[in-house]
Amino acid sequence: MLQHSRIWFKASTGNWEIGSVQSVLQDGSLICSSNDDEVLELAVKDIHPANPDILEGVDDLTKLSYLNEPSVLHDLKTRFEKDNIYTNAGPVLIALNPFKKIPLYSAERVQMYRDKVSKNFDPHVFAITDSACTALFRDGINQSVVISGESGAGKTETAKIAMQYIATFGGGRGVEDEILESNPLLEAFGNAKTLRNDNSSRFGKLIDIYFDESGTISGAKIQTYLLEKSRVVYQSYGERSYHVFYQLCAGADHALRQKINLKLASDYQYLSRNGCLTIDAVDDAAQFRAMLNAMDRVRIPRNDQQRLFEMLAAVLWLGNISFHTAESENYSTMAVDEAARSVASLLGCQIDVLHTALCTRKINARGEVIIQQLTEAQAIDSRDALAKAIYSCLFEWLVEKINNSLDAGKACESKFISILDIYGFESFENNSFEQLCINYANERLQQFFNHHLFKIEQDEYSSERIDWTKIEFVDNQECLDLIEKKPVGLITLLDEECSFPKATEASLALKLSEHLKGNSCFKAERSPGFTINHYAGEVTYGTSGFLEKNRDLLHVDLLELLGSCEHDLAKEFAAKLGGTGRLNGVDLQRRSVSTKFKNQLLNLMERLETTSPHFIRCVKPNNRQLRNVFDFDLVLQQLHCCGVLEVVRIARSGYPTRYSYEHFAQRYGFLLGQTKSRHNDYRNDSLLVLQKNSILPGAFQAGLSKLFFRPGQIGILEHLRTGTLNAVVYTQSRFRGRRDRIEYLHLRRTTICLQSCMNLSDFSSGHDFLVAVMRRRQAQVYYEHLKLVHVSAIKLQKVSRGMLARKHYNNLLKRWSASIIIQKHARGIISRQTVFETPEKDGATKVVPEKTVFEMQKRLLEMERNLCEKEDENAELVMKLRLYETRWSEYEDKMNRMEGLWQNQMASLQQSLEAAKKSLATTVLDAKQNDLFEVQSNASRQRAARPILPQSENDSDFDWDERTSFGTRTPESTTTSINREVKVFSLASQLSQGQAVVEHLVREFEHRSQVFSDDIEFIVEVKSGQCDAELDPDMELKKLKQRFDVWKKDFKVQVRETKMVLQRLEASSERSRKKWWGSKP
Repeated sequence: MLQHSRIWFKASTGNWEIGSVQSVLQDGSLICSSNDDEVLELAVKDIHPANPDILEGVDDLTKLSYLNEPSVLHDLKTRFEKDNIYTNAGPVLIALNPFKKIPLYSAERVQMYRDKVSKNFDPHVFAITDSACTALFRDGINQSVVISGESGAGKTETAKIAMQYIATFGGGRGVEDEILESNPLLEAFGNAKTLRNDNSSRFGKLIDIYFDESGTISGAKIQTYLLEKSRVVYQSYGERSYHVFYQLCAGADHALRQKINLKLASDYQYLSRNGCLTIDAVDDAAQFRAMLNAMDRVRIPRNDQQRLFEMLAAVLWLGNISFHTAESENYSTMAVDEAARSVASLLGCQIDVLHTALCTRKINARGEVIIQQLTEAQAIDSRDALAKAIYSCLFEWLVEKINNSLDAGKACESKFISILDIYGFESFENNSFEQLCINYANERLQQFFNHHLFKIEQDEYSSERIDWTKIEFVDNQECLDLIEKKPVGLITLLDEECSFPKATEASLALKLSEHLKGNSCFKAERSPGFTINHYAGEVTYGTSGFLEKNRDLLHVDLLELLGSCEHDLAKEFAAKLGGTGRLNGVDLQRRSVSTKFKNQLLNLMERLETTSPHFIRCVKPNNRQLRNVFDFDLVLQQLHCCGVLEVVRIARSGYPTRYSYEHFAQRYGFLLGQTKSRHNDYRNDSLLVLQKNSILPGAFQAGLSKLFFRPGQIGILEHLRTGTLNAVVYTQSRFRGRRDRIEYLHLRRTTICLQSCMNLSDFSSGHDFLVAVMRRRQAQVYYEHLKLVHVSAIKLQKVSRGMLARKHYNNLLKRWSASIIIQKHARGIISRQTVFETPEKDGATKVVPEKTVFEMQKRLLEMERNLCEKEDENAELVMKLRLYETRWSEYEDKMNRMEGLWQNQMASLQQSLEAAKKSLATTVLDAKQNDLFEVQSNASRQRAARPILPQSENDSDFDWDERTSFGTRTPESTTTSINREVKVFSLASQLSQGQAVVEHLVREFEHRSQVFSDDIEFIVEVKSGQCDAELDPDMELKKLKQRFDVWKKDFKVQVRETKMVLQRLEASSERSRKKWWGSKP
């Protein structure tokens, strides 16, 4: 390790930090300094060389001189912080999920990649997809894009982005729109919220997009793999079932809800038991509408949509079916409630048939059918198995409908591009059968990936005609043999154990341990389980549930139930599962889940082998789904799991760094000095650079157009280049400094010599020169003095002239004012002598005294002033009058409307009273009304004593309920009145009592009508100004309306009570008449 080299070391925090080597000790350890100037002593094994600054944030990891873990992570983090989420690792594109919107997918960018406006594009999904499309029509070889990564890494979004580019590339017939619209449907039925991802795909899918000869999309086909059926009936806390259930419950309209008896999501056990019903920032109702639009776009008929929703509702109601066990019995029975009736109605079967299928099981014993009663736990398992089977068949039915819409038809024989979106490697705390299948698929894909990468390397080496040896890489064939090899592979042993009725998880673990212990990738565990050493690391699996999940059998009774249903989809599912009412349906389900999945996977690999693959590895930067957060350990783990570091290691074992001769010569050619070629012979210059700087022949290979370097060689050249440049700069700086100092000293000596010579030559004429200077200075001072005097004289002249002009003007102004005053008084005297003379009877004139004239003039002025004030007041009053007229018209309209409304309500009450009076007219007899008249008189006196309106704020609690208090203010008087009334009515006869009540209501109605009319008229008079009162008419009107509403409500109650009393009296009277007529004399 050279001094001052950049290195990576692990800090005390566990993170990689960069530093530099200061010195090397005798024992081989290094003295290093960090960026914080901390000095550390490190062993060679604890450090990794760092790349030079020129390789900071490169867009391809194979360009790095040192391909170690910290260098790879640092490069990815540097690009991630700049929103460059895509980075190449040789033929693999690494895509980091930014968890935010990034402007990288606009239509302009799609067109840019399609038109190939630049030769050096940044890494992008568009670049990978464009490469596949171009190769498809250039070479005629089918292409594939393999997208993998763990949940939440962005596989689904990356697949949609790739499909977006392909649809733009080959669009024209409208099929591309249907392909894109299939995404919302598949996400609704196949995606769910997990703890790691709000939109996690719980199935794998392969989309084949077919092209015709003109390059236009002609059709597509979708294949799915390993749907997680168990999520229908069970989810971990904080997770959800499939999106479609919540979208249906949130977005279905009233008609659909009534038809399928749909409730809220919180009302279903399958959805509410996990404590998570919604997703932040996701509107399930809007997603449901988008799903309906997608169904219409892919041409799924409305009747099929209706049938689909019925089956979804049946699955939800199945989860609400409950079972109970009798105290003295050990078998369960189904509760016949809303859930059971809904399931039977939606499936089109009888409740007793449903009960029999869920609570019993038929067993063939030597030709005899034995009915076995199931326990409560077994019945629940049977119910859940039916729900999972229905949803699984429903998902496959939907995919088939989408494929029929995309209708590849004869296009299946044409060129195609396959997009594989499959789950990434999984390793949890508790791993089960699903994780085994997923990791088995990733083992297969990793082997395909390794062989393909090796083939690419080999082809490039051959095309450049360089000598190379076989690249060693980790082959996972032994792990694949452990899982799938016959007759002692894990899948074979699992299927064999499933065929035994009494097999258990412990017996399965024991069998696997006995037969697979010789494989180095297998390790038995003490608990029922085992460990497999995968390419990405060891994973421990628990055998709990392995047998049941691998069998995945739907019992014959449940198959017969589906086959007997009237619903078309239920019958179709039964036929597909093999349950057509016969007892041999299990024979058609004999293949296990693992065997089916293995066959699907082998077919997939065969299909991919016929294509030219392109790989995209999606990576999740953090588990909290936060933007701009880069977790080194998590990213490193995913790079291990998706094989990126293996790609780097394979690249390291070959020649990962490649430069064209021109680029290399331009960058390192100056190291040749004077021996550099003058004819731009880049190849010769490049080889001379390597030879001069002692780069060993085994450390590089010279191809036809490129130089291939072993790892670390470019770092050595960069170190030499940097050292040479630093030495050149230092030498130049020293040379220029020396040159500048010599020049300065020479100029200084020359200047001093010239100055001394000038002093000697000018000594004789120095006195005359000084005298001339002094005289010139004196002349300048005298000139400045004269100039100041001249300016002062001008100012004095200006001031004096102004003063004289103003004085002359003031004299003229005084004379003119005096003449005007004299003229005014003279004209006044003449006017008074001529105007105010009045003729006498004898023809003489009478002069009016001057005092009288002044008084008359004074009065005239006052009258004119008063007249002006009155005119102003008149104008203001006219404005106010107009304003009041406008307000009065508005209030008058409002009062007319209120009066009409009250009159209608009074008429309604009048009709109710008339009806009551008519019903009593036939039974009215002579009754004693003296006491009643006394009560009414007292009530009338009390009513006459109250004011028309409340006179203060405290009157707001005035009791308007005349039925009980007749307008009194205290509860004591109310109670007294009621008691007195009760006593009076108890003395009268029943018929007299009824008549009295009716007449009381009539008088009450008439009196209250008069009271309200008087109050309204009073408010109108106050409002119009006809009556003076210190109250607010608007507020009193609101209070009056409130009191009217209260009284109207109470009066209606009185009318209803009166009717009830009359009905009871009529019934009592009828019984009396019958008794009288039936009595014997």
